[in-house]
Amino acid sequence: MSTPGTTEGTVPSGHASPNVFCEHCPTRLVLDGLSDKWVVLILVRLSEGSMRFNQLRREIEGVAQKMLSQTLKKMERDGLIGRQAFATVPVTVEYSITPLGLTLASKIVEIAHWAEENIEQVLAAQASYDANQ
Repeated sequence: MSTPGTTEGTVPSGHASPNVFCEHCPTRLVLDGLSDKWVVLILVRLSEGSMRFNQLRREIEGVAQKMLSQTLKKMERDGLIGRQAFATVPVTVEYSITPLGLTLASKIVEIAHWAEENIEQVLAAQASYDANQ
């Protein structure tokens, strides 16, 4: 791993060390994905066990079917989740977290819990800030 602020990490082929502070480092694409609330919520849910598409849609309130589908495909491409189709009529699809996804989910779950535990303080800080503007 490189030192933050260095210019290593611009070559994706592994010749240089990854560095999220470099403009062209591919790790920035990973960070972009992690800033997506749907990715976070899907990871948290799937860390609890495999789920079917419609079950995920019910569990994650507010996510549109199209957005859930797109996010799941992106996460599958990134190796964070797996997709298994069962030969039923209609086809049943189940999603599960991969070992790589589990390494990330353990950290994301902590952030989700932090958000739940500290929302009152965040809302108070926002109200105070807004009142002073």
